[in-house]
Formats: sequence, structure tokens, C-alpha cells
Amino acid sequence: MNKKQTLFLIRGLPGSGKTTLAKSLDAIPISADDYFYNLGGGKYEFDASRLGRAHEMCQRMTKAALVSGESVAVHNTFSQSWEAKPYFEMARELNVRVQIIECQGNFGSVHGVPEATIEKMKARWEKALTFEP
Repeated sequence: MNKKQTLFLIRGLPGSGKTTLAKSLDAIPISADDYFYNLGGGKYEFDASRLGRAHEMCQRMTKAALVSGESVAVHNTFSQSWEAKPYFEMARELNVRVQIIECQGNFGSVHGVPEATIEKMKARWEKALTFEP
């Protein structure tokens, strides 16, 4: 295991500070939201029907960076363990350590996520991310 290479899984509700934290780490920041910036040519354009593709892209980019020896900071909501499972699996496969960080700030969603949606996320929030192979 490369002692310095780390896969950071940064979790939190929209507006909690995930992106800001990810950009401050010595790691490549990657999120599913990157897909929606690319979709809009640099402007954020969320499309729920493409959420699966966004997460697939996030996982592919993460694995490519890890394979190349980089540390990565994935900053997605990760409200439930199953959402983090592919990242735990790639870390195990590549022998990279995982560090989970939970952001709990309330800075307001820069993507305009409705409060009702955030409340639904809170209701399904798992206190700890776990991985059972």
C-alpha cells in the first residue's frame, strides 16, 4: 500500500462544504456533479435522468486517478453505504487507504437543491458508511 495515497470519501448534505473541503486537500477532487458541469459546457445543468451516468463517470475518473498513483477526494452526498460500495471495492482492489470525512456545515446549496429534497436525504441518512465484501 502506498502510505501517502488516499481515497477520501467526503460525505454530507448539499451545502455542507464537501466541494470546498475536497479542493483544499492534497488530492484530485472528483464528484458526480462534474458530469453536470460538463453537460452544460461549464455551466451546471442537473438532469436527474442522467444521474446514473454521472456516478459511473465519477467512479471511472476516480479509478483512473488511483491507478496512476494519485490521491482522490470524492465529494458526493454518500447518504447510504451502498453509494460508497464501489469506492471501497476499488480501494481494496488497488490497496489504497480510505478516509471518510463527513461535512456538517450549512452554507446553502450552490446548485439550488430544494429544501424538501434535502429533508428526504436527511431522513435516509446512515450515520456510518460501512462496507461488507
